Amino acid sequence: MDVCMQALENKRLFMLDYHDLLLPYVNKVRELDDSTLYASRTLFFLNDDSTLRPVAIELTRPQDVNRPQWRQVFTPGYDATSCWLWSLAKTHAITHDAGYHQLISHWLRTHCCMEPYIIAANRQLSAMHPIYRLLHPHFRYTMEINARGRQSLVNAGGIIESCFWPGKYSLELSSDVYDKLWRGLAVEDETAEHGVRLTIPDYPFATDGLMLWDALKEWVTDYVNHYYPNAEQVKLDEELQGWWSEVRNIGHGDKKNEPWWPVLKTQDDLIEVVTTIAWVASGHHAAVNFGQYGYGGYFPNRPTTSRIKMPVEEPTEEELKEFYEDPEKTMLKTFPSKKQATKLMLTLDLLSTHSPDEEYLGENAEASWAHEPVIYAAYERFKGKLQYLEGVIDERNVDVALKNRAGAGVVKYELLKPISEPGLTGMGVPNSVSI
Repeated sequence: MDVCMQALENKRLFMLDYHDLLLPYVNKVRELDDSTLYASRTLFFLNDDSTLRPVAIELTRPQDVNRPQWRQVFTPGYDATSCWLWSLAKTHAITHDAGYHQLISHWLRTHCCMEPYIIAANRQLSAMHPIYRLLHPHFRYTMEINARGRQSLVNAGGIIESCFWPGKYSLELSSDVYDKLWRGLAVEDETAEHGVRLTIPDYPFATDGLMLWDALKEWVTDYVNHYYPNAEQVKLDEELQGWWSEVRNIGHGDKKNEPWWPVLKTQDDLIEVVTTIAWVASGHHAAVNFGQYGYGGYFPNRPTTSRIKMPVEEPTEEELKEFYEDPEKTMLKTFPSKKQATKLMLTLDLLSTHSPDEEYLGENAEASWAHEPVIYAAYERFKGKLQYLEGVIDERNVDVALKNRAGAGVVKYELLKPISEPGLTGMGVPNSVSI
C-alpha cells in the first residue's frame, strides 16, 4: 500500500478509464450480433524513461435481470494461461480505446466541433472581414467531408457501426461524451517552456503540439493586434460579436449558459478563441487522423471490436476446454472478423491519405496578405517557425533517449510535421479538417 501511495503522490500512476462511460452500454452491445463489451479500467506505471507500462486491466460486466455483476482484474503473468488471459484482456481494452478514438477524439472533437464555428462565420462575417479571412483556410472542405461522413461512415449500418464495438449505439455514445470534461496531461506552470509542465516529459503529441500551438498563437496574435489595436474595437465590431453570439446561443444552444464560455471583450480573448479553432482544424485533427493506418492498419495491433467474452467469464466446459487446448482460436474469435478487418484497413488507408490538392499549414499565404506588409511579414515568421519545428521533429526522432519515438521498431512520430507529399505518409498538417 505504501508503494502505491508513493506512486500516486509522485504522479507515476495513470488510468485509461472507460468504466463509467461504457458501463451503460455493456448489456445493450452484448445483445447485438457477434459482439461483446466490458467496462474497462487500465492502470499504467510511468517509468523513469517516460514509457508507460500497463500493470492491470479491470473488466466489468454489470448485473442484469438474470445475472449478478461479473468483474475481474488481469495482470501480466508468467505462466502460459496468465499470459494468454493478459493478451485477451489487452485486446478488449484496446478495442475500447479504438472506438473512443474514432468517435470522440476524431469525429466529435474535430469534425463535429468545427461545424458551429463555420456555419456562424458564413452567416455573420462578411467575406472581407479580417477574422473571416484569417479563419477561412481552416474551414476548407469541412462541411463537405462531414456530409460525406454522415452518408457512408457514421450512418446507420455504415462503416463505423459495422466495424467498431458501439455498433448501432455509436452516435449515441458520441452524444453522451459531448458534455464530458476534456482530459489533459499538463499542469499550468509559468516557469516552464510553453507555460505548462508535462506529467509525461517524453509525450510526442504534446512536445511537438505545444511548439505548433505557440507558432499558431504568435501568428494569430500579430494578425489580431494589427486589425484590433485596442479592446474597444473588439467589443464594437458588430459582425464579430454577432458571430460569437451565434456560436454560443445557437450553435451550442444547449450549453449557452455554461460558466466556462469565453467572452470577446479584448484582443487576448479573440486571440485565444481563434488560435483554438485553428489548432483544432489543423494540428489536433492531423494528430488523430493521419496516423490511423500506421497504427491500426494491421488490425491485431489495434482491433476495433471484440466478438466474444473472456474465456473465464462464467465459461461453459466447452469454452474453457477450447481456450486451454487452442488459445489462438479464442484470440481469433475475439478479434474482428475477416470482413470487418478488410473493411477497416481500406477505410483507415483512405482516412490517412493526403490528396494531391491538400493545403498545408504555413504553405501559402492568402493572396490578399501579400498587399499588407505587416501581415505578410507576420506570416513569413509563422512559416519560418513551422520549418524550424520540422527540423526539431527530425532531431527528436533519432534521439534514442526519447523511448516513445526512437528505438528498435518504434514508429517515428511525424504526425505534426507541417508539410507532406500526397499519399499515405504519416505526416503533414493540413489547414483544415478536409478528410
